[in-house]
Amino acid sequence: MGKLTAVLRLTRIEHSLMLVIAVVAAELVVGSVPGWQVFLLALVPPILISMASFAINDYYDVEVDKLNKKRRPLVEGELTRNDAKAIAAVCFVAGVAASALINFYAFIIALGFAVLAFLYSYRMKTMLLVGNAYIAFTMVIPFIYGDLVVARYVAPNIVLIAFVIFLSGLAREIHGMIRDRHGDVAARGSKSVVRYIGARRSATVALVLYAEAVAISIAMLFLFAPFAYNAAYIAPIAIVDALLLYVAVGYTSRKSMDSAGFNSLARNLSLGAMGLALIAYIFSALVYIPL
Repeated sequence: MGKLTAVLRLTRIEHSLMLVIAVVAAELVVGSVPGWQVFLLALVPPILISMASFAINDYYDVEVDKLNKKRRPLVEGELTRNDAKAIAAVCFVAGVAASALINFYAFIIALGFAVLAFLYSYRMKTMLLVGNAYIAFTMVIPFIYGDLVVARYVAPNIVLIAFVIFLSGLAREIHGMIRDRHGDVAARGSKSVVRYIGARRSATVALVLYAEAVAISIAMLFLFAPFAYNAAYIAPIAIVDALLLYVAVGYTSRKSMDSAGFNSLARNLSLGAMGLALIAYIFSALVYIPL
């Protein structure tokens, strides 16, 4: 069990579960859930490619994680770098192979993100904002993937969700750079936005991005089904917006951004808010409560 637990920690299995929920949410929002064989098969590529992405990331980031005092399996010696490389290779290949059995769109998305995941860990994450934009886009792609599993076009409501998730994800990435700014520069010489404009200005940029995401999430209440004039959407999304704005405003304080307690709370709140947003999308796709 110890080894299995280490593998699950290495691959951040909780993120894979969120991707599964995102794929299902997209299918429900589009209004076309496939047969159970395709439904189950379509969940395999995002799970495996996500697991591979985190494994290869930790393979390259051991020294950074040590400097940032992160409790990761490679840092603590529960797994070796060769273990991480093997797990990444197996999951990448199996995930892409499974996608080929679904349709051409699923295969292209899976293959493209497998390649990008490797490039991100190998080099892209040190490039100014490029790596952060990639991570934000990985949060978006499950919705596009889920849409294209059941349709041949990207629906307008999925496009709006994509903008909300991308902006929120990019803001969360900037907060992550603020938290890890010392270790990232020392170990990798990262060309992060924090290094060039400072932590306070970076926090302001994140606040603007979160505010834009909140504005779009509110606009969705007046545009396309299943969100338009649906109380089942506005109730949970109001909580999401409040949590994200609380985190964003908190990071504009130097005292908060340098507080380990606030950093931990903010990380959990932003992750929880994104999870609640997924629930809001699913709930509003299943239940319509007119305003």
